Amino acid sequence: MKIGILRETRDREKRVAITPNIAKQLIAAGFEVLAEEGAGKNSSFKNSEYREVQVAIEKRGVVFKDAQVLIKINPFDEEDLKLVDKGQILISQLYHKSNPKLIEAIADKGATAFSMDAMPRISRAQDMDVLSSQNNLAGYKAVILGAYEMTKIFPLMMTSAGTIAPAKVLIYGVGVAGLQAIATAKRLGAVVEATDIRSETKEQAESLGAKFLSVNNEGEESEGGYAKEASAAYTQRQKEVVDKSLFQADLVITTASIPGRKAPILITEEQVMQMKNGAVIIDLAASQGGNCEVSILNKIVFQNGVKVIGKSSAPRSVSTNASDLYAKNVYNFIMHLTENINFKWDLEDEITNETLIVQDGTIRKN
Repeated sequence: MKIGILRETRDREKRVAITPNIAKQLIAAGFEVLAEEGAGKNSSFKNSEYREVQVAIEKRGVVFKDAQVLIKINPFDEEDLKLVDKGQILISQLYHKSNPKLIEAIADKGATAFSMDAMPRISRAQDMDVLSSQNNLAGYKAVILGAYEMTKIFPLMMTSAGTIAPAKVLIYGVGVAGLQAIATAKRLGAVVEATDIRSETKEQAESLGAKFLSVNNEGEESEGGYAKEASAAYTQRQKEVVDKSLFQADLVITTASIPGRKAPILITEEQVMQMKNGAVIIDLAASQGGNCEVSILNKIVFQNGVKVIGKSSAPRSVSTNASDLYAKNVYNFIMHLTENINFKWDLEDEITNETLIVQDGTIRKN
């Protein structure tokens, strides 16, 4: 079976779905692997590195024509689908709940599609969970970006000219990205506070040195390992608890997202207007509409002295590491789906069932 590695065409994307090292492992497992010319260039992987591990380097059209399995990071777009043939298997992030037209287009081609972002949050799937691996890097990068954009330093510093107080960092959302942001900010010496609708995250945040701002959730629950959209009553209670910290923060990082739905608004324009002059907000949910009401995707917005930065995909700015992790997730996923290099199609398996969105032209998940 031939696996095709495609070059990412989305604007600003620098990652690649399969790295040379993982391609080598796939070949050792019995698969043939071919890659589009320059697929790994922006992640610092040369064509020659792929050739060294016996990957065939081909033009884009040849990869689409010859591979039975096509692998990307971002969803297959309209131009990709023009080259897809009936019976081919597509593996990428599809965000199928918010991309119904894409799913219909894949079905119309008679193809099969697995969505990496639909991976269930269960222990058996941890090593295939691309959302976790990429969000881990996003949380780290958000703090580094914040440090660059701030006009203050993170740590307490005592000098002959006086003492510099540590920066105050507030993090909304204590998932994978939020936990890494807490850890990174603490390592840099900041005073860190965090909040999350899921009360069970309190212990995790505090274990990394953050003060957890508890809000009475009155029955608000998580679903499948993800936070659910909060009620209006909870949102109001959260503002009452968090506003003091928000208005004193030097850096605010928001990470809250709901799979397949618009990101919840956690910081309103009115709240931004009350924040301290020079504060920075890094909105990691900007691609889903944003957690901050004034954020704009891939733009820096200045509002009453506050700098609001809407990020779409922070991991692509550390594309070498992000590609390594994504590729390992994909390798584990392929190994799970196949036996003797053939797909098992075990629909009773939770991982297969949840990620298989389209099968031979039939839509399974909406």
